[in-house]
Amino acid sequence: MTTTPAPVRCLIVDDEPLAHQVLTQFIGQTPGLTLTGKCRNAMEAYEHLAQQPVDLLFLDIEMPLMTGLDFLRNLRQPPKTVLTTAYREYAYEGYELDVLDYLLKPFSYERFMKAISRLPALQPAPPAEETAEKYLLVKERQGLLKVPHRDIIYVEGCKDYVKLMTATKTYLLHQTMKEMVEILGPSYLRVHRSFIVAAAHIKLLQPDTVHLLDATLIPIGNSYKAELLAFFKK
Repeated sequence: MTTTPAPVRCLIVDDEPLAHQVLTQFIGQTPGLTLTGKCRNAMEAYEHLAQQPVDLLFLDIEMPLMTGLDFLRNLRQPPKTVLTTAYREYAYEGYELDVLDYLLKPFSYERFMKAISRLPALQPAPPAEETAEKYLLVKERQGLLKVPHRDIIYVEGCKDYVKLMTATKTYLLHQTMKEMVEILGPSYLRVHRSFIVAAAHIKLLQPDTVHLLDATLIPIGNSYKAELLAFFKK
């Protein structure tokens, strides 16, 4: 007999009425989520958490009385948390607190869904492992050459072309960066408008720089920071 999993209990903590409205709508239209309450500040949130359990917290940062980050630090056993804020500069500090994701206002339903998909309770069962090796076809002087995805360390955008950087050679391919993100899949991360890196080759992550295993330094674009940090919090 198959049992239906219990819905994920959500709490909104935000001082903006519009944020309450948007999140209430998004939670209501998402299967597997249920809204248990809405709070305007940290004090109300403390009271709510003392009375009933919460699985997922949508938490604003800039609030009266106490910031969302201070509130989160003071919780002994915080629920999974998605930060919702209009301030990009808090992204790195937020992920040091092990948040699930960081939503920059205003955000779409699609971005909301991407954030909650990181919640283990909502992740689908993994598909059967694919054994076929994936590769790109690159035109060389002698013909078409297969370049396996696993050999690509990073990709650099270059006008109408991209450079595929491997340990032994650089290849030039007529593709856009957007197309490369779709082709390479989730194990390759867009960290800058001009760079995609293989997650397996990342050695160190700093606020503005990715250090690769081969000592290459790749800049991190501001608009990619939150999503990059979220990947490493999975």
